[in-house]
Amino acid sequence: MTTRQHKVYTQQIHTQLGRAAVQIFATNERMNQILIEQLDPALWRAKPPGNVRSIAAIFTHMHNVRSKWVRLTAPHLKVPRQLNRARCTPQQARAGLAESAARCEEMLAEALDGGGGRVEKFRRDGWARPWPVGPEMLCYMLSHEAHHRGQVCMLAHQLGFPLPNAVMSGIWNWEKLWKECGAPGGPGCDS
Repeated sequence: MTTRQHKVYTQQIHTQLGRAAVQIFATNERMNQILIEQLDPALWRAKPPGNVRSIAAIFTHMHNVRSKWVRLTAPHLKVPRQLNRARCTPQQARAGLAESAARCEEMLAEALDGGGGRVEKFRRDGWARPWPVGPEMLCYMLSHEAHHRGQVCMLAHQLGFPLPNAVMSGIWNWEKLWKECGAPGGPGCDS
């Protein structure tokens, strides 16, 4: 393979990775939206046992961390406003998460499309060493969100309002979620 062929091949791989990352993060966001949609409203501000965040605080934290990622990693993008965990409603959280997801998807597309975009390093926090952009960036972002979704599901159960089985299994139905997010072919298919 010549150097030019290798460069074209590498560009194609990065473009595919960028498209997949955007779709994966959109699917991840759909899971968050489903949980908020299906939560009993009494749970939103319920005080969990022990010294832990409320469900409202967890979802606002997720949005606020995304806003920080965008501010530190892709400051040229519009940085979403922070949400106040003490006053945020489920509707405000859904809107805020939708906006911060859109910015994260833009950031991922720029970082992972291989086109020499403006995003060159992932800065997950001011104290942390920046990472080169790559699949690790997406994995870190997804791990953070999955951790907090697990907390929400556990807290709902502990507070006496377990989510219905259809919701719990629904957030694992990637084929359906993927299609809801605009990729009719499902995971692994170029659509």
